[in-house]
Amino acid sequence: MSISQTIFRQYDVRGIVGTDLTEDVAYGLGRGYAAYLDTNGITGAVAVGRDNRPSGDALRDALVRGLTECGVDVVDVGIVPTPLLYWTLHHEPVVGGIQITGSHNPPEYNGFKLCVGTGSLHGEEIQVLYRLIVGGAFPSGSGTVRHVSVIDRYVTDIAARVGRITRPDGASLKVVYDCGNGAAALVAPQLMTALGIDGVGLFTESDGTFPNHHPDPTVPENLEDCISAVKASGAEIGVAFDGDADRIGVVDRDGRIIWGDHILILYARDVLARTGTGQPIIFDVKCSQALTDGIEQAGGVPVMWKTGHSLIKDKMKEMHAPIAGEMSGHMFFTEGFYGHDDALYAAARLLRIIADSGKRIDELLADVPPFVSTPELRIDTDEASKFAIVARAAAHFKATHDVIEVDGVRVLFGDGWGLLRASNTQPVIVARFEASSAARLADIRGVMEGWLHTQGVSL
Repeated sequence: MSISQTIFRQYDVRGIVGTDLTEDVAYGLGRGYAAYLDTNGITGAVAVGRDNRPSGDALRDALVRGLTECGVDVVDVGIVPTPLLYWTLHHEPVVGGIQITGSHNPPEYNGFKLCVGTGSLHGEEIQVLYRLIVGGAFPSGSGTVRHVSVIDRYVTDIAARVGRITRPDGASLKVVYDCGNGAAALVAPQLMTALGIDGVGLFTESDGTFPNHHPDPTVPENLEDCISAVKASGAEIGVAFDGDADRIGVVDRDGRIIWGDHILILYARDVLARTGTGQPIIFDVKCSQALTDGIEQAGGVPVMWKTGHSLIKDKMKEMHAPIAGEMSGHMFFTEGFYGHDDALYAAARLLRIIADSGKRIDELLADVPPFVSTPELRIDTDEASKFAIVARAAAHFKATHDVIEVDGVRVLFGDGWGLLRASNTQPVIVARFEASSAARLADIRGVMEGWLHTQGVSL
């Protein structure tokens, strides 16, 4: 069949619905996944879930048709956040799973996150899947479809793991939680109740057109409603979820955004204090120097790694790390959990840490050095040129600076750094800058933006 290879990305399949991502593509993906299982001698049922985007139903039908026509049985968990599909892999008799989700991308996008066993399919294996689809050799058979509800079971599991959350004096924690009309809306209200949280829910109606604001908590403007509600309600903290609830955003009681790298400091301190020092804590290249310092001060070993949920999970397994995280709000836990990224569980665990401490989140982070940094910035470009621009940046800056090339190019300026990396999910270059002062931040950003201008792109 005719299918664009460009939608087969580093750690998922993703594109614009009706353009490069169609029902025919979903049908072909189902057959290709079945062929992948067959060629690897894997037999058994496959879990299928989807987020709440309007295109999900048709893509689900086509995907399931492709799977069942190749003899694969399907366990359909319905409309759920991506972490609940991952959770299903541990709680249903399946050999893999596929989540239909556009994650944090705009509403016109959708895609597929693929798992074999409990691990994510990514990198070269995604390209193997592409070649199987275009090769056209598929197994045959007549698979069945079984519908399973997992939301209540998931909530029960998380509540049992985290426990009822109260302050040391027995007081409940007042929390604003913003579902952004995404798939978290189907789970977060029940979870907050089960945890004993005094919750104020925002946009808890499931609507995959996202009528109020786009559910991407890495963009400050998307947190404005959460910030306003925290201030108006007197809540201690606000948490926000992206479209498929695998990324968390946090604001303190004064409306300040707590980025993912600072949230990870709190998780690291907690797990290292409870389970022992000397353990690796993994984070991506966009994270602050404050995180590196915080992990070391807590007795951990900081490990900078590539951005991407599949890549982080692989590194965690390799190094037996108890936790990992990304600037974007993906948080991963093997200590006390299953090892995948789950913003709902991450929120519960963060609220537990705050409640047990008897302090506010800003007080818990008061000793973190005040580096000045930008949020994650996105520079529009195109799929064909984004990697080439970053490669040229590496060559240019290596002539005059120390450079980390774990993922993209992180240029070290002594008292700060700047990052350029090609996104694996969108036609953009991701940038972030950090320094010891606002003036140095402006200098560093000016140097790197100046070079970008020579390449015909700008922030």
